[in-house]
Amino acid sequence: MFQLSSRAVRGARSASALVCAAVLAACANFDGIHATVSPLTAQQLALKAGTASEAPPLATDWWIAYGDPQLNDLVQQALAQHPSLHMAKARLDRAQALGDTAYALSRPTLNAGVDLNLQRYTANGMIPPPIAGTTRETGTLQATGSWELDFFGKHRAALESALGQVRAAQADAQAARMLLVTMVARNYFQWARLQAQLEVARRTLAQREQLLGLVQDRVRAGLDTQLEWEQSAGNLPEARLQIESLLEQIQLARNAIATLIAKPNEPLTLTPPAQAAITSVAIGSSLPIDLLSRRADIAAAKQRVLAATKDVENAKAQFYPNINLVAFAGWSSMGFDRLLEAGSQQWGVGPAIRLPLFDAGRLRAQLRGKTADLDAAIASYNSTVIEAIHEATDQLASAQAVRKQQAEQAQAQEKAQAAYDIARQRFEAGLATSLQVLSAETAVLAQRRQAIDLAARALDTQVLLSRALGGGYHDETLAAALP
Repeated sequence: MFQLSSRAVRGARSASALVCAAVLAACANFDGIHATVSPLTAQQLALKAGTASEAPPLATDWWIAYGDPQLNDLVQQALAQHPSLHMAKARLDRAQALGDTAYALSRPTLNAGVDLNLQRYTANGMIPPPIAGTTRETGTLQATGSWELDFFGKHRAALESALGQVRAAQADAQAARMLLVTMVARNYFQWARLQAQLEVARRTLAQREQLLGLVQDRVRAGLDTQLEWEQSAGNLPEARLQIESLLEQIQLARNAIATLIAKPNEPLTLTPPAQAAITSVAIGSSLPIDLLSRRADIAAAKQRVLAATKDVENAKAQFYPNINLVAFAGWSSMGFDRLLEAGSQQWGVGPAIRLPLFDAGRLRAQLRGKTADLDAAIASYNSTVIEAIHEATDQLASAQAVRKQQAEQAQAQEKAQAAYDIARQRFEAGLATSLQVLSAETAVLAQRRQAIDLAARALDTQVLLSRALGGGYHDETLAAALP
C-alpha cells in the first residue's frame, strides 16, 4: 500500500493552511471601507460643566403652568386626535415589527410539510424497472428544523440595528407630540393677543369719533378749518380697517386651533382668552449642559447613527461563513398506504456551511452602501445638534431681550398714563380742553398696543424655549451614549 512520507504530509498540511488563509482573506476582504464623518462631541459644542449651568428638566406637561384650563383641554384634544401623532404611532408599530423580524432570524425555525404526488415514471430514464414505465403514488410527511449559529454577530447586529430604529421611532413620536403642543399653545396665545388688540382698536375708534366731533364743533366756531376736519375724518376708516383686519386674524387663529384638534369644520365653543389671565412662566436663562439628551429630535438622530453602525457591522459579517444546523424527520414512501409504516421513517441531522468566495464585488458594494448610510446618519445628527443649539440660544437671547423691553415699555406706559391722568384732572378743573385729554389718551393707547404685543411675544418665546429645551423629554440611557 502506498504511503506518504512525513515530508509530503507536512507539505500537504502547509498547503492546506495556505489555502485556508487565502480563502479567509478573500472572505473578509473589506479593507479600506470605513466611515468618514464623526459625530460632534459635547466638547466641540461647548456643552460642558463650567461653560453652561445646570437646569432642571421641564415637566412633560409644561403647558399646565400657564394656568389656562381651556388651553389644557385643547392640548389634550390635539394629542388624542391629530393625524400626525397617528402617523408617528404607525411608524413606531412598523419599526417594532421589523425588530421582531430581526429577533426571529436569530432563533431556530421548525416547519412541517406534507407532499402527496401521483406520478408516471418514464420507461427510458434513469429509474430502472419495475418502477420505470409505471404510475405510482408517492408521499412525504416531514418536519424540518434549522438554526443559523451567529458566530460572527450578523443576527445580533441586525437585531440591535432594528432596536435602534424602534428607539428612533419612539423619539420621533415624542418630537411630533412636542411640535403639536407647541403649535396649539402658540396659536392660542396669538388668539389672546388679537383679542386684546381688538379691545384697544375699538377704543381707538371711539376716541377718534370723539375727536372728530370736537373738530366739527371747532370748525363751526371758526377755530379750525376744513383741513383739520378732513385730517380727523380720515382717521376713522383707518381705525375701522384695523378692526376688520384683527377680526380676520382672530378667525384665522380659531381656524388654526380647530385644525390642530382635528375639527377643522366644526364651530368651536371657546371663550376668547384674556391675555392678562395667562400666567407667565420662567423657563431658564442658560443652556443646560445635557441639552442633547433632552431633545427628542436629537435622540432620534443619535439612535439612527447607532442603528446605521450596526448595519455596517452586519454588512461586514456577511463576508464570513454562514453555519446552520439542519435536521429533518418524518416518513416517505411510494404508495400512500405505506406512508406511516415503520420502514418509511427517515431522518437526518448535520451542519450546513456556506462561504462566500467570489461574488463580483457584491458584498463590498453592499458594505460601501451601508457605510455611506452611516456617514449620512452622522451628518444628519450633527446638523440636528447644531440647529438645536442654534434654536435654544436664539430663544434664550429673545427671552432675555423681551424681559428688558417689557421693563422699558412699562416705564413708558406709566409715564403716558400719568400724563393722561394729569390732563383729565386739568380738564375737570377747567384748565384743559377735551381735545387735550383725548390727545393724551392717544399715547396711552399706543403703549397698550405695545404692551400687548410684548406680552404675547414673551409667551410665544416661552413656548418656543420650552420646545427648544426638550419640552420635558429626557433619555437617561441615551445621555450616557452621547459623545
